[in-house]
Amino acid sequence: MGSLATVSFDVDQQHNIEHTSHVERTRRWVLDPPEPPSLWCELMGKYSSSSFRARLQLRSVVVFLEGLFPILSWGRSYNFEKFKNDFMAGLTLSSLSIPQSIGYASLANLDPQYGLYTSVVPPLIYGLMGSSSEMAIGPVAVVSLLLSSMIQKLVDPEGDPITYRNIVFTTTFFAGIFQAMFGLFRLGFLVDFLSHAAIVGFTGGAAILICMQQLKGLLGISHFTTKTDVISVLKAVWINHAQWSSLNFVLGCSFLIFIIITRFLGRKNRKLFWLPAIAPLVSVILSTLMVFRTRADKDGILIVKHIRGGLNPSSAKQLMFKGPHIGEVAKFGFISAIIALLEATAVSRSFATIEGYHLDGNKEMLAIGIMNIVGSLSSCYVATGSFSRTAVNFMAGSQTVVSNMIMAVMVVISLELFTKLLYFTPISILASIILSALPGLIDVNGAYHIWKVDKLDFLACIGAFFGVVFASVEIGLLAAVIISFGRILFYTIRPRTEVLGRLPTTDIFCSINQYPSAVKTPGILIARIQSSLLCFANSNYVRERIVKWVMEEEGKETKTNEEKGRIQVVILDLCNLMNIDTSGIHALEELHEKLVSHGTELAIANPWSQVIQKLKLVKFVEKIEERVFLTVGEAVQTCLQTMKDQVMTSL
Repeated sequence: MGSLATVSFDVDQQHNIEHTSHVERTRRWVLDPPEPPSLWCELMGKYSSSSFRARLQLRSVVVFLEGLFPILSWGRSYNFEKFKNDFMAGLTLSSLSIPQSIGYASLANLDPQYGLYTSVVPPLIYGLMGSSSEMAIGPVAVVSLLLSSMIQKLVDPEGDPITYRNIVFTTTFFAGIFQAMFGLFRLGFLVDFLSHAAIVGFTGGAAILICMQQLKGLLGISHFTTKTDVISVLKAVWINHAQWSSLNFVLGCSFLIFIIITRFLGRKNRKLFWLPAIAPLVSVILSTLMVFRTRADKDGILIVKHIRGGLNPSSAKQLMFKGPHIGEVAKFGFISAIIALLEATAVSRSFATIEGYHLDGNKEMLAIGIMNIVGSLSSCYVATGSFSRTAVNFMAGSQTVVSNMIMAVMVVISLELFTKLLYFTPISILASIILSALPGLIDVNGAYHIWKVDKLDFLACIGAFFGVVFASVEIGLLAAVIISFGRILFYTIRPRTEVLGRLPTTDIFCSINQYPSAVKTPGILIARIQSSLLCFANSNYVRERIVKWVMEEEGKETKTNEEKGRIQVVILDLCNLMNIDTSGIHALEELHEKLVSHGTELAIANPWSQVIQKLKLVKFVEKIEERVFLTVGEAVQTCLQTMKDQVMTSL
C-alpha cells in the first residue's frame, strides 16, 4: 500500500508541475537552478580521473602498478601462440629498423650507431609501459630532421661533434620530461594546438626537406650546407656540382627502384608483406658486398666506415644543464616533444581503431616520456612511433608490445656482432632507404580534401608547408600555430549570430538563413548567439549585430506597411552560451538600455546555470522584469499574449 501511495503522489506531483503557471516554472527551473560548480571544482574535474583518484587514495597498489605497467595486466594471459606471432613480427620489424635507424641517424647529423642505440632502449621501456600492440618505437625521419635543423644553429655538427651530440641528448631529456608531464598532469590537449591540417602541411614540407637533404648522399657530395630550406639546399647542390658522382647516383637510384618495386608487390599481395620489410636490409647487404668486392670506395663511392659496436654506453654525464644555450635547448625539447607525440598519437590511434580497442592517451604520453628520459641517459635521441615500421609490425601479425622487445634484442645482436661488416655500406643506399619511406609523409589527397572542405583550414596547411620548405622547421611550426590560433580568434571575436523563425505547423525555431521556409513572428526579433562564451572579445560585436538587425527589421516594415512597423520584443536564445564575463554582462546591459530607449523590451530564453547565476548577481534579471523563459516557444507565446493584452488595453 505504501508503494502505491508513493506512486500516486509522484503522478499527482508531475501533473501539478505540468499545469503550473509560466512564472512558477521559470522561477523553479530557470531562475533557481542548482549552484554551478566552483572554479576549483572545474579545474580539479578536468585533471582528475578514476585511476588518478585511486592512486591518491592508495586503495590498490596493484591497480596503480597495472596502470603504470600494462604488461602486468595482459601478461597474465600471454601464451606461446602469441609469442610466436610476436617473435616473427619482431624479426621482420628488425630487418626494416636496422637500416632505417642508421639512415635516420645520419639525417640527425649523428654517427650511425646512435640510430641503432635509439632502437634498443626506448622500445624496451615502451614494452613495459606502453599499451599499443602495433606501434613500433624508434627514430623517425621528421624528428631526426627537426633536431638537426634546430641544434645545428647553435653548434656545428662537423666542427664540434661532441658538443652537438651532448645537446642532442639534453634535448631528448627535456623532450621526455615534457612528454611525461603532459601525461602525468593530463595535459594532452596541448598536442591538439596543431590541427590536422597543420600536421598534413608540416609533414609534407618536412618530407620535401628530407628528400632534398638526401641529394648529398645520392650525388656523393662530401661537404654540404647546414641550412635546411630548399633554396639553400639546391644552391649547395649546384655550387658543389664538381663533386657529383655518377656511381653514387646510379647505385642509390638502382636500389631505390628495387625497394619501390618490392613495396608495390607487397601491396598487391598481402602474403608478401615481408618483401618490402626486408628489402632495405637486403639492399644494405647486397650493396655492401658489391662495394667490398670491387673496392668501389676508391672510385668515389662514399661509405659509412666505422660503426661503433657494443651495447648502449651511458650518456648521463654528457647532459648539459649549464651554459648559455640551456634555454634554447629546453625550447628544442618542447618542440620535439610535441612533434614526437603528434606522430605517436596519430600512429597508435589509427591502428587501435582498426583493431577495435581504446588507448589512454595520457598513459601513452607518460610511457613515451619515460622511455625518452631513460633513452637520453643511454646515448639515444628522441624516439617515437614510426608509421612505416608500425604498418610492417601490424602486417607481420604482432599481438603485443613484445614485438618491440624482440626487435630491440635483434638490434643488440647486430651491435655486438655485425657492425664491423657494415664498414663498406654506401651512403647512397642509406639515402635511398630514407627516400623510400617519404611517400607516406606526403598526403596530397588529404590536402585536397582540406581545400574542398575548409579554405581557412587549408591556409594553415599551406602555411606550415611553405614555412618548412622555404624557411625552417621552426618557422613552419610557428606559422601553423599562428594561423590555427588566428582562426580560433577570428571565430571567437566574430561569433555567428542568427535570426530565428518558426517552421510552419511546428513549434521549432531555427535559422531563417538555413531554413528559408521559417517564418518570422511580427513584432518580435529572435536572435541566437552561436558562441559558448560572451566575453570582452566578442560582446560588443554581438550587441551591435542585434541592434543593427532591429533597425533593419523596422526599415523593412516601414517599406511594406503604411504604418511604421516596430520591433516590440527582442528574444535572445542563450542555449549555446555556456558562460559570460563582466564585459559580456555590460554589453547585455547596454543592449537593454538601447532597446528600452527605442521602446523595445528584452527577453532571454534557455540560459545555462552559470549565465543565469551571474545575471542574477548583477540584478540584470530584475532590469528585464524577469522576462526569462525556459524555451523560445514559451517566450514567443508569452510575448505575443502580452502584446495582445496591450492592444486590448489601448482600445
